[in-house]
Amino acid sequence: MGRALYRRIVLLTDAAAVRGARGRCPVTGRAEHRVALVTGAAGAVGTAIASRLIDDGWAVALVDAVDTRALAEELGHGVDAGSSPVRAIRADLASPEGLAGAVAEALTWRGRVDALINNAGLQLRSPLHELEPDAWDRVFAVNVRAPMLLAQALEPAWRAQGCGGSIVDIVSRDWVAGGPHAYTASKSGLVGLTRSLSISLGPLGVRVNAVAPSFMATPFTMRGRSDDEADEVVERFRRMSPLGRVATVDDVAGAVSFLVSDDASFITGEVLHVCGGTQLAAHP
Repeated sequence: MGRALYRRIVLLTDAAAVRGARGRCPVTGRAEHRVALVTGAAGAVGTAIASRLIDDGWAVALVDAVDTRALAEELGHGVDAGSSPVRAIRADLASPEGLAGAVAEALTWRGRVDALINNAGLQLRSPLHELEPDAWDRVFAVNVRAPMLLAQALEPAWRAQGCGGSIVDIVSRDWVAGGPHAYTASKSGLVGLTRSLSISLGPLGVRVNAVAPSFMATPFTMRGRSDDEADEVVERFRRMSPLGRVATVDDVAGAVSFLVSDDASFITGEVLHVCGGTQLAAHP
């Protein structure tokens, strides 16, 4: 990202960040008054994460390329939009300007952002000989570049707030075991970004970790599969796990809830595998 665009992002976020810094930091051990920004919120995993954080007491900004107003109303239990703990923000995660606008809207909404959950992701199952450079680049734009730009946009806010913060990147077991080319490479890159950001943002009190789930039976993972193919892949991963089941979206949401909590206050730069032991097995 060029210097001119970075300056525009800082201008968009700085005023809201300073307003938020005038208030007190959230009370240690309590989620009340803390704000999380969740990307890919309309998907099964994103919705589960948002729902868990709301149950924990967080206010949550739902960021997605699709309209999430109905979801925000549902998760906010029909509370009037002005006082709801949920905000729908529509943004193209492949657009630097869209990402900057999403951060600015979240900061304007509550005056602060305490946690960033990079859950949005694109996947390509194309064999190597069919991979198109443009499709590869879009996967990396959403899966790796967007988390970097969001962290970059939030850095001035976290510096002004002076209360620290947390980033949780949703990666995948594939970063260890291998999988679809573009997806696996992007998730491996996101693990690297997680670790480098944990070092650069650590002095601000911002912790950066990743959650690496194994296969989950969601619309995202089942897209393009027949019923028989879906049943077969679920059974393969069930057999791979010493625990005898596949991961669920609630397993991931619970891991995120822990990592953004004060119970994880001395954990940073880590990858938490929510895999039921399948990360220890060879590729299925």
